[in-house]
Amino acid sequence: MQTILLLAAIALYLICAALPSRRAGLISAVTAAAWLLHGAGLWSEVAGGAGAIRIGFAAMLSSALWVSVGAYWVENQNFSLDGMRRLVMPNAALAAALQAGFPGSVIPLEGKSPLFGWHIAIATLAYSTLTVAAFHAVLMALQEKRLHAGTERKGFLASALDQLPALLTMEKLLFRMISIGFTLLSLTVLSGIVFSEQLFGQALKWDHKSVFTMMSWVLFASLLAGRRFRGWRGKTALSFTLAGFATLLLAYVGSRFVFEVVLHKGWA
Repeated sequence: MQTILLLAAIALYLICAALPSRRAGLISAVTAAAWLLHGAGLWSEVAGGAGAIRIGFAAMLSSALWVSVGAYWVENQNFSLDGMRRLVMPNAALAAALQAGFPGSVIPLEGKSPLFGWHIAIATLAYSTLTVAAFHAVLMALQEKRLHAGTERKGFLASALDQLPALLTMEKLLFRMISIGFTLLSLTVLSGIVFSEQLFGQALKWDHKSVFTMMSWVLFASLLAGRRFRGWRGKTALSFTLAGFATLLLAYVGSRFVFEVVLHKGWA
């Protein structure tokens, strides 16, 4: 069932990416339908088993793009983000396809604290939100390069970038997403420290996931502090955003990809 839901979402994402900009109402409706189908497929895949959850690198990527589509749909009601649609929708389709092909590992919940499920959910939301921020930062970098290069270059990417809001508006949206993602990441780190014994049945272990997660937390904390007290913006903000996301990627998706695809091992 979840495969059918994901395939339907993929088809609608690709249709949405191809629709002409003048069909705003139809675009909004198709986006909402694709997002709901994607969410249903994601939920049935991750939490569909009784007494267990299924999680992996593809599910993390799929969750991230699911949040991206939701953020695009909400923000598009207030700002004109049609250029982002043509970039987000194909990536969301690809993430849903990866989830269908790489379902991940089953984690039994028997004997684990009820906090474990919440910890996983909050960590996934944190990663997903900061993935949106990183995607947004890349668009801003391309947009700035486009402005400096002039408007003589044409093509799919150039056309999409030209339809994005002004850089100041994009920067405002970026820091809104980073603030939300940092709050969720802080809750993830705090729950991992305070409830480690209950969550995992052992004291806090400083493995690669913990180290890279803390590095990411420090980078995003530094960025928000620099923004608040030093007025950081532009290339400095983009560099910190991408560096923070890269370390978080290594902590979650990167490690899961190595275990599942390269080493063919379960959850670790």
